[in-house]
Amino acid sequence: MAGIDYFERKLDDKRRLTIPTELRNEFASGVVLTRGFNQYLHLYPKHIWDREVEPALGNSIFDEKIADLNVRFRRGKTEASLDQKQGRVTIEQHLLDYAGIDRELVAIRVGAYWRIMSPGADV
Repeated sequence: MAGIDYFERKLDDKRRLTIPTELRNEFASGVVLTRGFNQYLHLYPKHIWDREVEPALGNSIFDEKIADLNVRFRRGKTEASLDQKQGRVTIEQHLLDYAGIDRELVAIRVGAYWRIMSPGADV
């Protein structure tokens, strides 16, 4: 795992987040962005989403907690690839609105995924 656990960025005018060079291999399989548990976003490498999150969301359809997690994480979920030249991914406006992110953001590693939030967010 890379040695970077935190980074700050400003989105460009097209809502693109530039992933630090040292982390781009981590996202080589693609990127999944979802709403978080509170007013922040989750940023997953696609292989982590496929291996860990997707199976957890696929449990019993009669389990209300699992159903609620499906709604939370699938509502507004986006998948993308980093652009090859600059390692950027576009964050959809509805996700930015949900997290209260204007242009500046912070990203913090939370185990196998990243929490993306406004610099002033209280968590």
